[in-house]
Amino acid sequence: MALSTDVQNTTGTLRSTLTHWVADIRAAFAKRAMYNRTFEELNSLSDRELSDLGLVRAQISQIAYETAYGA
Repeated sequence: MALSTDVQNTTGTLRSTLTHWVADIRAAFAKRAMYNRTFEELNSLSDRELSDLGLVRAQISQIAYETAYGA
């Protein structure tokens, strides 16, 4: 009886670990997609449009990173 309880707990732990692992991977992909989308949108703007936003082209990568991953 104790053995089956231990096996069930191990299975539950493994399942939980895998679930968290998959969730972490999905979150990483979502963050990367947000970075790419932000970078592409800002990069598509003209220098004048960026200037109107108070930005320069050299800041695009940093802004996209902060948007996706936080400051």
